[in-house]
Amino acid sequence: MTVGIVGLGLIGGSMAKGIKARTSHTVYGIDISSETMLLARICGAIDGSLDENTMAECDLFLLALRPGAAVEWVRANAKKISPKATLVDLCGVKRSVCSELAPIAAEHGFQYIGGHPMAGREVGGFVNSRTDLFDGASMILTPDARTSPGLLETLKNFFLDIGFGQITYTTPEEHDRIIALTSQLAHIVSNAYVKSPEAQKRRGFSAGSFKDLTRVARLDEDMWTELFVANADNLTQQLEFLINSLGEYLDALRAGDAERLRELLRDGRLKKASAGGD
Repeated sequence: MTVGIVGLGLIGGSMAKGIKARTSHTVYGIDISSETMLLARICGAIDGSLDENTMAECDLFLLALRPGAAVEWVRANAKKISPKATLVDLCGVKRSVCSELAPIAAEHGFQYIGGHPMAGREVGGFVNSRTDLFDGASMILTPDARTSPGLLETLKNFFLDIGFGQITYTTPEEHDRIIALTSQLAHIVSNAYVKSPEAQKRRGFSAGSFKDLTRVARLDEDMWTELFVANADNLTQQLEFLINSLGEYLDALRAGDAERLRELLRDGRLKKASAGGD
């Protein structure tokens, strides 16, 4: 199979490295950074540049771009994509992207499925990409009425081959609703948490819990702003729930109500146990 990867940052670069290390597929890539393109060629992550000639050879396109850029790229290049090809975007939100890309794919005859690899790091760019970034991770796919069982099987095998531990199928709506909690809210909480003045005085006072809670505070504000705004309805709901929940702890502490605080802590512990370990 021939794979074209658009965007060779952390996700696209890791996809390219994983494909080349673990399969016999040919990989063509493109990135706005000439330095990234050079590094990708030198380390063997890509076999060549994704251009008008190599695009015609691609059986699968992976769009590792921000939502707006992904939609723009498809609009500009839809006519160059073979009707035999499949396109999967790897964006962190799905409703806004799928609603734009699905009609374009239908109009030009190629297959399209929304996707979201549930893996990442707090640092981005090709230099931080890794062959094993997706090992054991979940790959989310959002098939629609045009998606054939055969295509789903092909994509399942492809993503499992490069290290993913499972494939999760859902709708764009469910994806955005759940990701608001499992990813987006976590980034907001981490980012807000480190703004305490005491965070700058932590040396000698912090351990694993501080490190865990602050790991994703060092985020790309441009990318995450775009993702948050695209999912503002779901994220607002989760943020309001969290604020209300924190208010209960605050009220108990202000009142010196140890029993109420104990109940809140117990409830959280039990909910964590029932939710599983990850």
